[in-house]
Amino acid sequence: MRKQFFLVCLLLSAFFVNAQKGIIRGTVIDDVSGESLRGVTVAITGTSLTTTTDLDGSFSITADTGKVTLELSYVSYQNLTVEDVQVSSKDVTILNNLRLSRAASQLEAVVVTARQVRTSEAAIHTAKRRSPAMMDGISADKIRLAGDATAGAAVKRVTGVSVEDGKYVYIRGLGDRYSKTTLNGMDIPGLDPDRNSLQLDIFPSGLIDNMMISKNFIAELPADFTGGAMNIEIKDFPQRKTLNASLGISVNPRMHFNPDYLKYKGGSTDFLGFDDGTRALPDAARLARIPSPTSGHAPNQVNAFLKQFDPTLAGTRSTSLFDYDFSLSAGNQFSLKGKKNPKLGYVFSVSYKNSYTYYRDLIYGEYQKYLEPSQNELRYATLQEGQLGERNSLLGLLAGVAYKTNLSKIRLTATHLQNGISKAAKFDIQNDGQAVGQSGYIAKSDNLEYSQRSLTNVLLHGDHQFKNRDWELDWRISPTYSISNDPDIRRTAFTYDPGRTWFSAGAGGNPSRIWRYLNEVNIASRVDLTKKYEFNNQAAKLKFGLGHLYKNREYEILAYNLQFFSPQDWSGISYDPNQVMNPENLYPNSPNGAYLISGNRTPNPNEYQSNAMNTAAYISNEMSVTDKLKTIVGIRAEQYTQRHTGRNNQGTISLDNEKVLNTLNFFPTVNLIYAIRSNQNLRVSYARTIARPSFKEMSFAQILDPITNRFFNGSMLPYNDPTTGEVTWNGKLVETDINNFDIRWEKFMPSAQIFSVSAFAKTFANPIEMVRIYEQQTSAEYQARNVGDGLLVGGEVEFRKTLDFIAENLRSFSINGNFTYVMSRIDMTDVEYEARERYKKDGEALKSYRPMAGQAPYVINAGIGYNNPDKGIDAGLFYNVKGPVLWIVGGSLFPDVYQKPFNSLNLTFAKTLGDHFAIDVKASNILNAKMQKVFKSYEAADQPFETYTPGTAFGLGVSYKF
Repeated sequence: MRKQFFLVCLLLSAFFVNAQKGIIRGTVIDDVSGESLRGVTVAITGTSLTTTTDLDGSFSITADTGKVTLELSYVSYQNLTVEDVQVSSKDVTILNNLRLSRAASQLEAVVVTARQVRTSEAAIHTAKRRSPAMMDGISADKIRLAGDATAGAAVKRVTGVSVEDGKYVYIRGLGDRYSKTTLNGMDIPGLDPDRNSLQLDIFPSGLIDNMMISKNFIAELPADFTGGAMNIEIKDFPQRKTLNASLGISVNPRMHFNPDYLKYKGGSTDFLGFDDGTRALPDAARLARIPSPTSGHAPNQVNAFLKQFDPTLAGTRSTSLFDYDFSLSAGNQFSLKGKKNPKLGYVFSVSYKNSYTYYRDLIYGEYQKYLEPSQNELRYATLQEGQLGERNSLLGLLAGVAYKTNLSKIRLTATHLQNGISKAAKFDIQNDGQAVGQSGYIAKSDNLEYSQRSLTNVLLHGDHQFKNRDWELDWRISPTYSISNDPDIRRTAFTYDPGRTWFSAGAGGNPSRIWRYLNEVNIASRVDLTKKYEFNNQAAKLKFGLGHLYKNREYEILAYNLQFFSPQDWSGISYDPNQVMNPENLYPNSPNGAYLISGNRTPNPNEYQSNAMNTAAYISNEMSVTDKLKTIVGIRAEQYTQRHTGRNNQGTISLDNEKVLNTLNFFPTVNLIYAIRSNQNLRVSYARTIARPSFKEMSFAQILDPITNRFFNGSMLPYNDPTTGEVTWNGKLVETDINNFDIRWEKFMPSAQIFSVSAFAKTFANPIEMVRIYEQQTSAEYQARNVGDGLLVGGEVEFRKTLDFIAENLRSFSINGNFTYVMSRIDMTDVEYEARERYKKDGEALKSYRPMAGQAPYVINAGIGYNNPDKGIDAGLFYNVKGPVLWIVGGSLFPDVYQKPFNSLNLTFAKTLGDHFAIDVKASNILNAKMQKVFKSYEAADQPFETYTPGTAFGLGVSYKF
């Protein structure tokens, strides 16, 4: 009995001793370069407890609770003493980015207190100052304090960045074609497969380590960007055990709790972002001869086939709800036993967003010039005015595990994103029969659409350092599978003639149904090798590596139209589209006798398969040729091959896995950084980059947007002038070659303050722009084409300044701003110039050049912020506007389309409540600005291409850390 009592006391004693210990974790970086330091000795003063930092510069050490002092020592660096480190048994103590300075003669050890090294913003600041590229970024600490829920919300705080639709990054006013987003340094397609930029609102902010933007090219980056490249780094090793939950709601009085909201009944899983089969295409619809009165099928077979389709053809009115989102994330790391200090970490996240949008003043217009040179005003060809209701559901899952030793780290991360968008719209349509190519009619249209997108990505990443510390190997493999389907898009437009309502193929059109399918496989891999050495007694690096990207896409469009076997009579249904496919109106019943015909040819010109391979190699050297001048010189080679299988409408051109692009390009880059002072740099750089056409652009496909009734045509479709017969587009789209020149002076100050002035110039050979096909005058059709050579010259001013220079008690307040001014020019081709000349107005002085499509003439970002970590408050008022942007190139009969400035003013307020709770309050589009794309022509009033009012939204978010 005595032995048992002694054993229990021993166990309790061991438990009590263990309970009185806590864990200290942190990272150590070079004060000059901002790079992590491996092998730094970390010791607790007065004890025998020591450890060393691993390849990430991270350490973990167990100590008794209470206040302790850390001693950090490293060969050729000053010792660092960190006092008053509070150790708790209930939590992990984090000391991020402890900074070691290189040793010099008669320098004493540096002593700091723990509270002075609590933020990683200083590391971001140092990284920007020492980076070989012109960079900007935001850290995890800043995102956490600001209370931003997603990457899309957080990146708005980075100067020089605009975010379109809350998702896509635009840098220096350049559009999507010239911006790029990567995840963990790897190419990954977004949920919209035709965009270069990744959709940012799908990533919960709690899992982001940092987001960095390179504003110029260096050899280790992919060459297909010009405006900027943003990389999102996902956390792989949480420094402490985390279990976070957040919930947010947002209300827009213009859109939510609106009884006129439009929706339609879909499947039971729409709220999860995918269709449950409700909208699936019946098997018989893929037959060469689908069941119809002329196909040889019996009437009962035709009737049974028709009943397999959902009869819903119109949206219904309902009351819209508010937007809401929630997320749950968890992570931790464990120390394992072993001589190499092995650690195992994991992260997991699930997020869900559901939003409702209702535009009650939506306008789509197609306008023309009058043929008379004396008439300056524009005339409409087709005008659609109506309402659109949209429900957007987004589900995100992320899971990752990482294993790390002192010299190696391997991580495996898997991401799945599921997005479903349901739309219902009603439009009043007017078509002007006096306009060129138009028949003249009045119609009412009901549109139903569902888009289902998913993305599954896996990243396997290894990082290895060799014992002598001179060599580092980094390798990554990242396959992605994405799906983008639009099942059963329905458009039903009644044509109204005097005394008659009916369906007319030559007017409003017959009821139509479309299925679109896209599957894409994306496999990216790369290996990078770094050799560290010294030159002129300063650190230098030689980098070289290989990369390979393989993409394969399969795309198909299937279209069907409703026909009528007997005379139409819709007088008994009150013109309700939802009754058009009632049993009494289907073949072989009379009147109406509705049946479906296939609009698909064999082989289908709207079906294609494309693949691309991009094999890259680079070498880059970074060294200081003097104490003040650093050079980063490199060259990248990319062998890019794109193949296509498809055919044109007439069947006269058919390609079978034929090469449509096959180029070997070399991309030299030179970056010079002159350190005027320790906190001031003068940067000069040159680089050559490229912009390549997308799969959709390099095809024969004709893709209808059923809501706007506009067609996107693949660039491989050639065109002739309808008047002269001259070839105006040869169907051969080529890459855009770009030369980039940058110069920048930057000054870095304490508390992440910065002031910089930049100038840049870019030349474009064969730029790709979206062009209105003026050769096609009966319908609204658009195509990507190479236009004349381009030139872009601009300047940029950035600043972030705290207000303590006014008064010390204003230290928590700061102002920041970014102003970019750009002059862009496209020297028009002879074809474009002559087409514009043909429709020139009296008194109009036509120039041989015009602005570049997609480039804003100016971008303004400005804000005032309040940041008080002691009180846990982060607040800000942010303003953003872009100048008028040429959106679609017109010419000839059709005027140019411009996007008008959108004055965005947003307010955020975030507050932490204790150690666990945080709240954030937001107001977006406070000025109630209107989104407008308009037709512009010489001395004519602007006319709508697309306009709507987003309204002002108010949001409240709550998060809890367990």
